[in-house]
Amino acid sequence: MSSPTDDLQDTSEDLAPGRTIVLEPVQPGLWLIILGAIAAVLGPLFGFLGGSMIGQGDPEASVNPMFLALFTGIVIGGIGTVVAILGGLRLLRRRAQDEAASPAA
Repeated sequence: MSSPTDDLQDTSEDLAPGRTIVLEPVQPGLWLIILGAIAAVLGPLFGFLGGSMIGQGDPEASVNPMFLALFTGIVIGGIGTVVAILGGLRLLRRRAQDEAASPAA
């Protein structure tokens, strides 16, 4: 009968070697595109949601809280759009450098 410690022993010599996996990093700028697009989409939505939850507020106030929440969400969405565009430019610049460095076929 085998004990639980027998299962923990190294059995690497019993296994046939498999195909090696090569992990390549993503291109520079891809994460900026992804995160910027998420912020651009979710910023105004959460601003609208927050403004709807806050409600109208005091009618005598100089700034409506609903407007302030929606405006903040739109600003966050705009910042996300700028980040996504900068990520796209960085990605395109890197691809142009890679094409210039590779020999012509």
